[in-house]
Amino acid sequence: MPSTDTAQAPAPLPPFKSVRYAGRAPGPRLIVTGAVHGNETCGTRGIERVMADLDSGRLVLQAGSVTFVPITNAKAYVLGRRAGDRNLNRALQPTAEPREFEDHVANWLCPLLAEHEVLLDLHSFQSPGRAFVMVGPRDNTGPLEPFAHAADEEALARRLGVGRAVDGWLDTYATGVARRRAAAEAEGRSGTLDLHPRYGVGTTEYMRSQGGWALTLECGQNDDPQSPEVAYAAIRQTLAHLGLTAEAPPPVVSPMEALSLVDVIDKVHNDDAFARPWQSFDALRAGDLIGTRANGEAVHAPHDGWIVFPNPRSEARQEWFYLARASGRF
Repeated sequence: MPSTDTAQAPAPLPPFKSVRYAGRAPGPRLIVTGAVHGNETCGTRGIERVMADLDSGRLVLQAGSVTFVPITNAKAYVLGRRAGDRNLNRALQPTAEPREFEDHVANWLCPLLAEHEVLLDLHSFQSPGRAFVMVGPRDNTGPLEPFAHAADEEALARRLGVGRAVDGWLDTYATGVARRRAAAEAEGRSGTLDLHPRYGVGTTEYMRSQGGWALTLECGQNDDPQSPEVAYAAIRQTLAHLGLTAEAPPPVVSPMEALSLVDVIDKVHNDDAFARPWQSFDALRAGDLIGTRANGEAVHAPHDGWIVFPNPRSEARQEWFYLARASGRF
């Protein structure tokens, strides 16, 4: 007898997809990624528009090559949420034993990144706020993130049309993970991915580890209709700046505000709550009440600065908010 169960199987996920365009002359190898987080679709929309420009001849690639990845994390994108099984942009690396969907993405994405010289990774964020660019470290030979392309990143960051640049990601995240590990040891926990010493490694950090350079452009709030416009303009400006197209080089943004991340604070309990609906880059004065822990403990700003990526929906043992200070880098 045929089954009377009317429940439908979930739709199959789309395949991993990248599209490469090449000019006739030699030049840089650029890769542009969208939807690393599935609910951050501004990059997808911007990439689709630029690909349509190239396909129609409205835009001509004259040198080098550009590879577009419109939907990096297909499972998260189909589900309309930040992650499929876990956050793709943490502890990104290939694995011989893939278990979660993001492990399979990493095994495809990491070799693809390594084929290129430059990455523009397009994101957006949950709280209201204006677009900004995240750059890597200054040139250094240290153990955490040795680097030699800071000048390249800074030059492109000044030409993406946004007036704020933020650095300090991996240093800050490593400090946060060390604090998280200490708390986990006190609780008798171990072995989870969020305790990995390089949990803060995402697309741009992986790209730098392979000898390339990279920028993350946070294009605005997830649902802001201007965010895809920011993404589209940034792709066109990047292509022009690198000489891949014949468009006029984009103007330099000046002055440019520069901030450095200095700390990341995790939620301890799901019921930890903010004192107000913070937005990224709201100013803080030392002693300001930021939020209250589920046990009643008040969380105050330890110094003057700014709050970045406040996430009221984060879960226990995940990032709740970041703190930033002014930097003289730009």
